[in-house]
Parts: sequence; C-alpha cells; structure tokens
Amino acid sequence: MAIQKILIVDDSPTERYYLTDILVKNGFSVTTAETGEEALLKIKIDKPQLILMDVVMPGANGFQVTRAIARDPDLQDVPVIICSSKNQETDRIWGLRQGAKDYLVKPVDAAELLAKIKALGER
Repeated sequence: MAIQKILIVDDSPTERYYLTDILVKNGFSVTTAETGEEALLKIKIDKPQLILMDVVMPGANGFQVTRAIARDPDLQDVPVIICSSKNQETDRIWGLRQGAKDYLVKPVDAAELLAKIKALGER
C-alpha cells in the first residue's frame, strides 16, 4: 500500500519545514509534532502511515517514542524512520532495536528519503 500520510516529529522548526517541503512537493500529506508526547497524541487521533522521528528532543527522546509505538498493539504497524544528527553506528543499531524500520542521518538527502518511503510502501 502506497504511503500518503506522514507525521514528522522534530523539535527544530527548520527541520520540520525542510522535510515537509520535500514531502508535500512529492504529493504526501504531512502533519508535524514538536515533541514525542505530542507525536503520541497525534498518532492515536489521526494514525499516519509513516513517522519520521528525530532523536534529540525535549521530554521523551525519539528512541523512547519509537519503542512506545513498537510496543503498542494499535500502533506497531506504523513504520518509523529515524532522522537524526546522531551519526554513530551504535545510534543506528539502537534505533533499529527500538523498532525503527530505517535510520537516516541529517541533513536528510531528499532522494534517499523518497526511495526509502517508496520501499516501505511496497512491503
């Protein structure tokens, strides 16, 4: 099933704008959240088909929120791609262990992001 509805979770207005711009120009419907807590509320209200998750945020970090999503029977089918400036291999492995389907390092490459979304939609 092709992905249309995407939730961007990032505390940086610049990053939210950058990712939203890429996605909207490519026909996706985008909502945003500034914190992990806000993201969990929005996910329950209007379930997205994909979540782009930052790691370093105030309150719950992206690893914690990804783990909460992966453990929730109502949400665990929503794929998460972590988009983080944390570029260590250990961060990537930890993110995937929390339940993320993929891990991208910021600044996110538009073509790579779109290719990963397309691949997830074909699963």
